Amino acid sequence: MKTIIYLCFAVFSITATAQSQYESGMKKAFDLWGENKMADASNLFERIATVEKENWIPVYYASQVNVLKSFGEKDQVVLTAQLEKALDFLNQAKSLTEDDNPYVKVLEAQYYTAWIAFDGMTYGMKYAGKVGTLYNEALALAPENPIVVLGKAEWDAGSARYFGKPMEPFCKDVQKALDLSENFEPEGAFYPRFIKERAVEFIETNCNK
Repeated sequence: MKTIIYLCFAVFSITATAQSQYESGMKKAFDLWGENKMADASNLFERIATVEKENWIPVYYASQVNVLKSFGEKDQVVLTAQLEKALDFLNQAKSLTEDDNPYVKVLEAQYYTAWIAFDGMTYGMKYAGKVGTLYNEALALAPENPIVVLGKAEWDAGSARYFGKPMEPFCKDVQKALDLSENFEPEGAFYPRFIKERAVEFIETNCNK
């Protein structure tokens, strides 16, 4: 009996230690991201993923960091390297989760949007339809998730802006995302969180005129 108790305690201790290391590592990666040390954050997410082999969240963020820092990048060589790295992590995240994960679909949409933002003439026709489909699929899976609602609204508004159409029709969708965020709780530790500032900025820029 003592042996069984000891083994149970040992397993619990190892699990708790591993969980503690995972949490501290993730928090450190987010701190680096917050300090705009995006390469360091991505590298740490990647290192965490080598340990958390069945966990989609670290590779999701490793991909997202590289996607987000590609917006505004003017050097095609740098952009291509970043997005190739992002795609590798994105594919890993897709392999570790079900096809009904709306967060991964939104991230994939952001990946293709980064290419369009770099060169709309080259990549717009190639990827715009795919981006729209991914957002529609994500919204069908999670219609009350403010992250999904805001992401789709921003994409729809960006497409309208490209063709010189007014932004007002999308204000209600962004406001819906804000309203949903009031009661939104992430499904688990380190799940994507709603960025309220993005929605507020959209409304202040496009909806209060």
